[in-house]
Amino acid sequence: MFRIAVVGGRPAPVKGARELGIDVVLVHEEGNYDPAIGEHCERIVHAPITDGPAILAALRPLHEERPFDRVITTTEFAAESTGHVVDALGLPGVTEATARALKDKALTRELLDKHGLSPVRYRTVRSAGEAAEFLAEVGERVVLKPADGVASLHIHLVETAEQAAKAWDLLAAAEVRSVIAEEYLEGPVVSVDSFSHDGRHVPIGYSEYRMNDRFVEWEVSTPSRVAVPHLDELRDLTVRFLDAVGLTEGPSHSEFVLTPKGPRVLESHARLAGSGAPELVRRAFGCDLNRWFLTVPLGIDTLPDRSPDPIGGAAVRFFTPEPGKVDSIDVDDDLDVELRRQPVGEVPQVFLPHLDDFADHLPDFWTGPVVDPAV
Repeated sequence: MFRIAVVGGRPAPVKGARELGIDVVLVHEEGNYDPAIGEHCERIVHAPITDGPAILAALRPLHEERPFDRVITTTEFAAESTGHVVDALGLPGVTEATARALKDKALTRELLDKHGLSPVRYRTVRSAGEAAEFLAEVGERVVLKPADGVASLHIHLVETAEQAAKAWDLLAAAEVRSVIAEEYLEGPVVSVDSFSHDGRHVPIGYSEYRMNDRFVEWEVSTPSRVAVPHLDELRDLTVRFLDAVGLTEGPSHSEFVLTPKGPRVLESHARLAGSGAPELVRRAFGCDLNRWFLTVPLGIDTLPDRSPDPIGGAAVRFFTPEPGKVDSIDVDDDLDVELRRQPVGEVPQVFLPHLDDFADHLPDFWTGPVVDPAV
């Protein structure tokens, strides 16, 4: 029987753990998780998921009673704190240094430069004046964003010194303490979902995004057609990048911009992707990253020798209406689909609720080439 601790996250990655012979101890914050996850866990302990020493204090007595085989997380917020525990307990996995190298965008760029990968002009800036100076040096559009930002929050496209000053004020109002300025990367945004074990990286799925003017994705489709001409380069860059940051085990999600000069790293994460991406990858490539999250590190499943070819296609779209109140939703009773309705007054506890309910409902999803509806 294996035993792991999972810090934060949602039910999907630990669903079925018991049947696999894996005891899961979930570390989470009380009230911030779906209680339904409890049926998949040996126990749930409460601790702030961003506080490494607090998590270690909660897990060390359990580790001494019966050692954990792994301590892992699927959430960006717990990456460094989980790495702290991994280091302290001497376990394989994502170290605190690797988690920090991926979360700190300036450190990511430094490591890429050090290894001669994905050249992008950037600078850590400490004032609106420094941001304007960088803009003048680049001579084109630049992006100002938090150096440790997540989920496309507080990203500002800047073309003038006046815009740089306004963006700086907005970042300061949002209490952003570290700001990175980067040249604006022109081109489609794509991603590569990979899995690693014992230092071997296997790129699995590749997706493309449609985003709004705030750089927030509203559609993800897998596999990406625009990535195909660059696929060999993307896979090679992914592997070399993961080596550069010291990742040796587990899932990763790396995002790129397909610029006229070639693919450039946008950012990467040592975790499963959001937006339902693991389910898209499962449908399009036949690889269950949610399952692998548990099984590959423990040796239950093994990584394929090579990147798989797609077997179908999958996509997810998020509706982004104007702010307001939804009075009613009408669904045609003649539609041959299965529906899930959220009870009135109940707030979903997990991202993309009910997605797991449809994991085995292939007829509800079209599988085939991904077609851009705008074409």
